[in-house]
Amino acid sequence: MPSLKIARSGGGAAHGPFLASYACWPDASRGRLHAEPESGYRSPFQRDRDRIIHCSAFRRLKHKTQVFVYHEGDYYRTRLTHSLEVAQIARTISRELGLNEDLAEALALAHDFGHTPFGHAGEEALDEAMAPHGGFDHNAQTLRILTKLERRYAQFDGLNLTWECLEGVVKHNGPLTGPHAVAGRPLAAAIEEYVAEHDLELHTQPSAEAQVAALSDDIAYNSHDIDDGLRANLFDIQDLMPLPLVGPAFREVSQAYPGIDRARLIHEGIRRMIGGMVEDLMDEARLRLNETGVGTADDVRACTAPIVAFSAPMAQADRDVKAFLFARMYRHHHVNRMSSKAKRIVGELFRLFMAEPHLLPPEWQERSEGRDEDGRARVIADYISGMTDRYALDTHSELFDPAAKP
Repeated sequence: MPSLKIARSGGGAAHGPFLASYACWPDASRGRLHAEPESGYRSPFQRDRDRIIHCSAFRRLKHKTQVFVYHEGDYYRTRLTHSLEVAQIARTISRELGLNEDLAEALALAHDFGHTPFGHAGEEALDEAMAPHGGFDHNAQTLRILTKLERRYAQFDGLNLTWECLEGVVKHNGPLTGPHAVAGRPLAAAIEEYVAEHDLELHTQPSAEAQVAALSDDIAYNSHDIDDGLRANLFDIQDLMPLPLVGPAFREVSQAYPGIDRARLIHEGIRRMIGGMVEDLMDEARLRLNETGVGTADDVRACTAPIVAFSAPMAQADRDVKAFLFARMYRHHHVNRMSSKAKRIVGELFRLFMAEPHLLPPEWQERSEGRDEDGRARVIADYISGMTDRYALDTHSELFDPAAKP
């Protein structure tokens, strides 16, 4: 395994776990777009994390859909609880691999800021409405929130996060340009505009910390969507038994604890599933680190493929679990019905605000004034995407229900 530098990851107070040479070192950060004096007792990445936790976008995650809308039950995951689970997994993996836990945590906590109300259904509706105006992409929206839409500081818009944090948010799934770019839609205008001023090197691999955060996201939502799907009775434990990774985890628990009650069986099975994916990822990452011989964070970025990944069998198991969840959960008629309503709500709000911008709150009217149609549409998309499920439902009722009180 590549050598570990003997130094700690903290700021001026020098505290925290030891970092590997290929980690993102705080004292080697490329800094912030707007120069600021750094903290004497927090590293730059600890400061990023703190700014993320204290911003309004983080609080809004509490009432944003993961799969189930907030009023469908108190125990289902929200974007907020999901992000906390991702952060916990990312910190564990980063600690074991000698990576910067604080950067990985910051990326995990911020990665879903750009999601609309009502989860992917809301995003699909807003993307469709925005098709004539450049489309909508939650990853690009996260960058807009972090660099423009959060207005808290006297000297700049956004949170003025470090280069490494913004790079990780934008590229966590891989390069966006160049020969190793991940397949998908064209580069979003919001990203293109930002990198013209602050180059995030979109052609390179993301940092190892960003790669960890991305796969921690996969681990978290695979496991908790199974948990939530079982709680909602969209499928049963027996339906999971043919699946790799999941079936063996539940069988192991049943054999070790005959007669265990359903709630404990589910929890024990899920924790084994998470543990299996985490251990596989760490083993595969160590193997790739040895094979590539990377020595610095820039060496990681220069690789032709990620250094943090699942083994081939686990990657296939991950795909199988996702396929099961897509068919049995995300396309279940109960979820489809709520998704259909969500799309209508988002689409109707967008069309109404485009036709009658004076219905926007005063602050958002001010932001839209003097803009062309595309610019006005982008402001409306910013407003709608920032809504919580509850606020979107209340706003729609107020504007479309004649009996609703304004």
